[in-house]
Amino acid sequence: MDTVRVKWNGKRRFVAWDEAGHSVVMDARAEYNGDGSGVRPLELVLYAMAGCTGMDVISILEKKRQKVTDFDLVITGTQRTDDYPKIYTSIEIEYVVTGIGVKDEAVARAIELSEEKYCSVRGMLGPDVEVSTRFRVLEADR
Repeated sequence: MDTVRVKWNGKRRFVAWDEAGHSVVMDARAEYNGDGSGVRPLELVLYAMAGCTGMDVISILEKKRQKVTDFDLVITGTQRTDDYPKIYTSIEIEYVVTGIGVKDEAVARAIELSEEKYCSVRGMLGPDVEVSTRFRVLEADR
């Protein structure tokens, strides 16, 4: 079982920490009585999604013996505007894999496995959130 503790620090700022002592600051934008001094709570979903699928993809590419030298993800969430809660209705993920001789097919399969089988965050979002992905493979300087 995982446990996270959260402490209010005034206005709309909260500090959260886990059992290992890792912490995160959450805050609202100024127009919502915050200071913007931390991540908005909903944005943490994007952080979690990127971290989860990123770990999966790197692990799978390592097992496929792909020589990855750098890896970036850009993730964008679009919130609904017409009703509450203002959930993400769509999320776009771009994977940028840099390496030596990395095969497109290996990256595509790693992403597919993450999305359909391994990424717990993706699984929690359910079918109501449309997730689209794209990737680029760049050849590293030797």
